Order: sequence, then structure tokens, then C-alpha cells
Amino acid sequence: TCPVCASCRRHFTQGISMNKALLVSVLVVFGALSGYTLVHYGGLFAWLAFYTRDPASWQIFADMVITMCLLLVFIRRDAQANGRPFVPWAVFCLAVGAFGPLLYFVTARKRIAG
Repeated sequence: TCPVCASCRRHFTQGISMNKALLVSVLVVFGALSGYTLVHYGGLFAWLAFYTRDPASWQIFADMVITMCLLLVFIRRDAQANGRPFVPWAVFCLAVGAFGPLLYFVTARKRIAG
């Protein structure tokens, strides 16, 4: 429960439900960009080599890891509150990056107020 407002999670979840079309659009565009990037660099391992070659790339990777950890904290709390399994989503998020949280939010059921 939020210390500020007991219903803010409900309001946040309803906002997510209303924005599913936007989330799906981001998912499609991001998927196309990711596919293009993997093809451009010659596959996953070549892409990983490119993004681990220097300190600037390490900083970007660390930023993504921190962001994913923060998202997983939110997903864990949301999953518990809504009876969704957390562990499969956590593994999926860690394996596929931003696709995981996007799909988690897209597949969320709209909660009925009350």
C-alpha cells in the first residue's frame, strides 16, 4: 500500500490499461528497431561485443541494469497485488530486456474500481 494514497496503485493500473494501445505501439516499434539492430550487427553476440567494448558502453549497460532492477521491484509488488506470478516475469524480463516489462503491462488485466 502506498503511504501517500491507498488507491494510487489502482489509479496507476487503470492508467496503464487505458494506454495499452500506446504500449503495444512502443512494443512494435522497439521490436522492429531491435530486429534491425541485431541484423545490422550480425546477431546477438556481435551486438553484445559492440556494447561491451569500452567504458561508455559499460555505463549504458549499468544504467539498463539499474533501470531493470527498479522495474522488477514495481513488477513484484504489482504481481503480488494482482495475483500474477512474479518469478516467470522476472526471468523473462532479465532474458529479453525492455520487452519483458512492456509485455507485463500489455497483458495486465484491467481492474474494476471498488
